[in-house]
Amino acid sequence: MKFSTREDIEAPADTVFDALSNFERFERAAIKRGADVARLDPLAEVAPGLGWSIRAPVRGRMRRVMCEMTGFDRPNGMVFSAESKGFLMELKLRLVMLSQARTRLGVEFEIRPRGLTSRLLLQSARINKASYARRFEARVQKFASEVELRHLGARTS
Repeated sequence: MKFSTREDIEAPADTVFDALSNFERFERAAIKRGADVARLDPLAEVAPGLGWSIRAPVRGRMRRVMCEMTGFDRPNGMVFSAESKGFLMELKLRLVMLSQARTRLGVEFEIRPRGLTSRLLLQSARINKASYARRFEARVQKFASEVELRHLGARTS
């Protein structure tokens, strides 16, 4: 199952990329939602090979996901691969500079089953795909608005 959306953001590509690569902020947000997040690498800077072990509540049970950054091209985008017991996932973040002060963020998320049980679970989730797609798009829109607000706040300071 694949989800994709794009959002235009009133901020330069470097600013948007910096917001996307602020992993500490994403880690804190996940912890606030009940996840256990642990970094798996000793890397100090953003580069392929960054990894996380995440335990999070999904559908009433704690699930473990191993995530790794597999692609990095500043300021054009990043690619993350993740796997859990039953699924393989890939997240692609692409940035296109529309002008000096405007950037288009493209987000693609794909989830693939690893076995029959996972395939059946994913098939049942397809029934609610429209609802999941709306939530996915809303989260990307919320992120875009937060980046714009932070950028505007930084410019006026």
